[in-house]
Amino acid sequence: MANVFDIIGPIMIGPSSSHTAGAVRLGMIARALLGENPIRAQIKLHGSFARTYRGHGTDKALVAGLLGLAPDDLRIKDSLELAKEQGLTYSFELLDLGDYHPNTTLIGLTGISSALSLLGSSVGGGKVQIHRINGLPAEFTADYDTLIVYHKDTPGVIAAVTSLLAGHSINIAQMKVYRSHRGGRSVIVLETDEQVDEKLYQQVKAVPNVTGAIYLHAI
Repeated sequence: MANVFDIIGPIMIGPSSSHTAGAVRLGMIARALLGENPIRAQIKLHGSFARTYRGHGTDKALVAGLLGLAPDDLRIKDSLELAKEQGLTYSFELLDLGDYHPNTTLIGLTGISSALSLLGSSVGGGKVQIHRINGLPAEFTADYDTLIVYHKDTPGVIAAVTSLLAGHSINIAQMKVYRSHRGGRSVIVLETDEQVDEKLYQQVKAVPNVTGAIYLHAI
């Protein structure tokens, strides 16, 4: 059965769910993954985003998300001015990013103590698809809480991580695994039905051969 929001669309400020609501969510996800207020954003726009970003308000929507505004926030139209007030500098570049959805952006964010790059697409109806984080594969939608685990490609890591989640009654809705090559860098992307608390998150990070992890609440 279709979700009512799949039929009538998200609650949002217009004009377009793809160019506005989805763009806001992409900005929100990038901000959440950075883990602090961004002070500089380099935003590269691909395809339809590049051709119509000013006319459809995609520039304002992306910056609004980076500021932490939601898709239904009336301040989206004023986001570029709000960015100046809050000390966020930004730039836009039009670029062919390759074989991705026409509404795709590559966001480079810098904070006081961290930096992040996110490649993602707005796929319609306010929905998004994340493709890469910091240059590494990470396919997910942010409709679920998402745990991303970076590790060396060695036997037992995936089993150890999933066993930890099962031991805390965390149900895995979807899981994807990527690796650069045998024995190289690997990524596990786990979308979960329940939230991962801080204690469990730290236990996952402590699994042997895990090199890092990111946890994102559903957005």
